[in-house]
Amino acid sequence: MLKDKKIVLGITGGIAVYKAAELTRALIKEGAKVKVIMTESARKFITPLTMQTLSQDQVYTEMFMPADQYNITHIALAEFADAFVIAPATANIIGKIASGIGDDLLSTTIMAQDKPTLICPAMNDKMLANPVVQENINKLKKIGYLVMDSAEGELACKTTGKGRLPEIPAILGKIKMLFAPKDFKGVKILVTAGPTEEPLDPVRFITNLSSGKMGYALAARAHARGAKVILISGPTSLSLPPAEKIIQIRTAKEMYKAVLDHYKKVDIIIKAAAVADYRPKAIAKEKIKKDRKIISLELEKNPDIISEVGKHKGNRILVGFAMETRNLLENAREKLLKKNMDLIVANNLREEGAGFRTDTNIITIIDRAGDTESLGKMTKIEAADAILDRVKKIAGKKIKVKNK
Repeated sequence: MLKDKKIVLGITGGIAVYKAAELTRALIKEGAKVKVIMTESARKFITPLTMQTLSQDQVYTEMFMPADQYNITHIALAEFADAFVIAPATANIIGKIASGIGDDLLSTTIMAQDKPTLICPAMNDKMLANPVVQENINKLKKIGYLVMDSAEGELACKTTGKGRLPEIPAILGKIKMLFAPKDFKGVKILVTAGPTEEPLDPVRFITNLSSGKMGYALAARAHARGAKVILISGPTSLSLPPAEKIIQIRTAKEMYKAVLDHYKKVDIIIKAAAVADYRPKAIAKEKIKKDRKIISLELEKNPDIISEVGKHKGNRILVGFAMETRNLLENAREKLLKKNMDLIVANNLREEGAGFRTDTNIITIIDRAGDTESLGKMTKIEAADAILDRVKKIAGKKIKVKNK
């Protein structure tokens, strides 16, 4: 996927700079053409000669150094690139880009380009958690930059926490996302994600183990492939993916209302949320005290969102999910037909690497004709692409999805 792709790699000053050398080597091995920009701080940790040797090309360090066929280096690099990657990205460069500051070669080049851009933050955990840094990261995401979540683990300052540069294979995977085909350009997709919470009293609620990772992956990949995405999300701890509109809800009734308010505006509905089937019939106004050994809860059924959408979907494509612990395919097919879906994505909670709170999934995709596609263990990003590929196949004349 990266063969002959032109990538400008920006390297900023932090201990994770040594991993940029490994990343450069991996990109070259993938067949990419890499030009490296190093900030002054980066050069304190690793020499331009190292990066020149690995990239097999000149390393750019100064604003006014000469560039091949051009007089202005930052414009030359902006024109050269198919994509930009900044790894590691310090709080300093993140703040500069978010504020529109161009005062060195890297920041000026970023200001001069409009190519797909990946930013990989790496810094001390307290710096990363700083509200200003988080505000800058969220600003970049809203603008359209792809920003990776930092990894957790031991940091150079001898603390443990979030702030490590992600591993090279993970960064390569994100770089490949920058070159995703824009085959859903102009298509409107609604994605639901995450759990719902059904309150018992002011401090307790009923929920499930959904992390929202599958739904967020679907929203991110649909957006990367050109779709206009509306994401309706229950409570999660995840960073919000890029989307045209994000609606955050808590309860099943709130999700029901949000879906019914928006599904008529889209071409495709993907219901990846794990919505609570039942809610407490009565919510205590005060905290329930633990003064009884046994407590009984009376539950009432929540609205069936996907059934309601299925009744009125028209030409829209409706995709649902089925998580089972037994009779996976039989239960999934029954749900598909009963609720008038076009596709259902089934997985078995008993399989290692599938289900809630994992970064991987093992899915089987079933359509109304009974065609079944069972896929092996893959990342949820890969699973999201597989689902979107199947959606594209069944779209037909319903929606204008491009072949490439």
